[in-house]
Amino acid sequence: MKTHTSAQEFDGTRSTVVTIGTFDGVHMGHRKIVQRLLASAKSNNFESVVLTFFPHPRMVVQKNADIQLINTIEERKNLLEKTGLDHLIIHPFTLEFSRLSAEAYVKDILMDQLHAKKVIIGYDHHFGRNRNANIEDLKRYGEEYGFEVEEISKQDIDDVSISSTKIRKALLLGDVEKANIYLGHPFSLTGIVSRGKGLGRKMNYPTANLKIEESYKIIPKKGVYVVQCEIDGKQEYGMMSIGTNPTVGGSDLTVETYFFDLDRDLYDKKLEIQMLCRIRDEKNFSGIEELIAAMEADEQFSRNYIAKMNAE
Repeated sequence: MKTHTSAQEFDGTRSTVVTIGTFDGVHMGHRKIVQRLLASAKSNNFESVVLTFFPHPRMVVQKNADIQLINTIEERKNLLEKTGLDHLIIHPFTLEFSRLSAEAYVKDILMDQLHAKKVIIGYDHHFGRNRNANIEDLKRYGEEYGFEVEEISKQDIDDVSISSTKIRKALLLGDVEKANIYLGHPFSLTGIVSRGKGLGRKMNYPTANLKIEESYKIIPKKGVYVVQCEIDGKQEYGMMSIGTNPTVGGSDLTVETYFFDLDRDLYDKKLEIQMLCRIRDEKNFSGIEELIAAMEADEQFSRNYIAKMNAE
């Protein structure tokens, strides 16, 4: 898959089949649409293109700083790469772009830049300035400019929307197992390992403190989770704590992971940690001894869960 940072950067010469959307989560519903895109591209000898936008339009038009997305843009790119897609275009969404007329969007972006011969799009798709054009307008432009429009049904689009809502809700409740079912892959948190206070090491549970830069990235409910992460080509397992460490007087939200059987310096390393199962809520223990006992129980639970998972 080739990734392009704007439609203008797209340098393909062959005709394309294009689908357009946020694809947050790249979940089962999204992949159904991508598979339709790939099948159409193959049968017509076209190149397959997903056109997405970043920042999310609501961040720009509505200045919605509270928006929570399942993926960072980098995570979204990595997930789409696994689908077999030919091209991913991440076009910058700006106020200027939002004011582009519907016809200019079709002519300048879909035709002149992407060479679209077919557009696969949802029945409720709106585009152009103030989102005033709909799929019927797109079909009319298709007749004028010579591209086909294939409509994604209401049922399929609703499935995508419902799944995204259910995934976000499950994550905010800490139910990563349910979220993973809808996603079709483990939910992950990506960040750089930074230095913490070193309290875990003093308790014989040294942790990797994950610094997540993207403020829009959804963080699951506070608690302790079973996780896995590929580090230098090897699958490592551990347990992650999301919370404020109230037992030791903490106040800032941290994401810390203790990796089993891994004794090495991870500082400044970028990790994508996949979350598998929730163990328990964050608790304010009476003291360090009670906290350590709970962590030992968490580790035993995690090791049993991983052993069972790998045996299935």
